[in-house]
Amino acid sequence: MAEAVSAWYLPIPLTVFDAQGCQRPPGLTFYAPGVPMIREMREKLSREIDQLSHELNVMLPQAIAQAVELGDLRENSEYKAALERQQFVQARLGQLHQRLNQLSQLANTEAPTDRVGLGSRVTVFDLETEEYDTYMVVLAEMMDIDAGHISLASPLGRALSGGRVGDEISLRLPTMTRRIRITELVTVHQAGAEA
Repeated sequence: MAEAVSAWYLPIPLTVFDAQGCQRPPGLTFYAPGVPMIREMREKLSREIDQLSHELNVMLPQAIAQAVELGDLRENSEYKAALERQQFVQARLGQLHQRLNQLSQLANTEAPTDRVGLGSRVTVFDLETEEYDTYMVVLAEMMDIDAGHISLASPLGRALSGGRVGDEISLRLPTMTRRIRITELVTVHQAGAEA
């Protein structure tokens, strides 16, 4: 598994087979508005947006005003630092708003009830090593490889996306080809019903 983990962010060609053995392209996964990780990420982004907005609208204008009072702006390092910070905060706010919009789009689409998607817990059987691995499909920002979390953006996440129990996936890694079969799937809907 160590080789697979190290290669998760490399662009890798995928071949996915459904339960009947027919090849299918890796599909897009749809998301549920009730997925807790989307709510958590939206709250986290909103908190950071609030903090940076306060800094941009209150703290930085004060810092710039204080720097201007010091005199010659051409050689005023405090003024230059405040302006650079202002540009950074503005750029970061733009990124955060863009990510927040992406999360809103994810939350407004329907989650699959019978296929791998965001929030799914997937157990796979490695056909070569005959070992089972369980993964939780999460947002990229919440990925934790040691905890078994994989991102939909990772090659393995893309390969599993849209898969059903019984599907076989061939994942070509730099050092090997990994063939796995989905043996168990708990979607976000099923996990919510169990809770």
